[in-house]
Amino acid sequence: MSDFSRLWLVRHAPVDGPKGVIHAPEASVDLGDTAVLAALGEKLPHDATVVASPSRRTRETAAALGFDAMLDPDFREQDFGTWTGRRHDDLSRELGPAYDAFWQDAARLAPPGGESFVDQIERVRRGLARLPAGDVVLVVHSGTIRAVLAIALKTSPEAALSFVIDPLSLSQIDRLGSSGWRIVWVNRVVG
Repeated sequence: MSDFSRLWLVRHAPVDGPKGVIHAPEASVDLGDTAVLAALGEKLPHDATVVASPSRRTRETAAALGFDAMLDPDFREQDFGTWTGRRHDDLSRELGPAYDAFWQDAARLAPPGGESFVDQIERVRRGLARLPAGDVVLVVHSGTIRAVLAIALKTSPEAALSFVIDPLSLSQIDRLGSSGWRIVWVNRVVG
């Protein structure tokens, strides 16, 4: 089938920074686990089309895996607007019930100046529509992978947010053209 695509979804390496922060696109990445990077690189097809979000952590993870990735902003992480760069604990103290209310409907609400997860799903849908047939490696973010899962499974955004997507994990999803999608595996940690 000519419109078949095998999507190899790689979550970037861990951010090299404090925990509990909504990290900015240019946050540095920790590429110190060379054994996992090597094992992951061996699992990926090196004749594939490779696409990454424009953030530093995805670009540098792709390079560490031996890829010169094309950059596509439709695959970037959800935009958290004015909350970007802030600690969750600080936001919770500062905003109180309003911050808690956001997390009760995180799929549909947008942080100030940002976008909702529903918005991210539609953006990712546009990016997926442009991908070629064949093997495609996407070096992206946990939210991006959850958005792909929401699309492939035709599930609610809330359900897609329940997936755990670890740093340097691999998910494989096949696009079967007009027949839909097949989930091969999600969140495999290699190595």
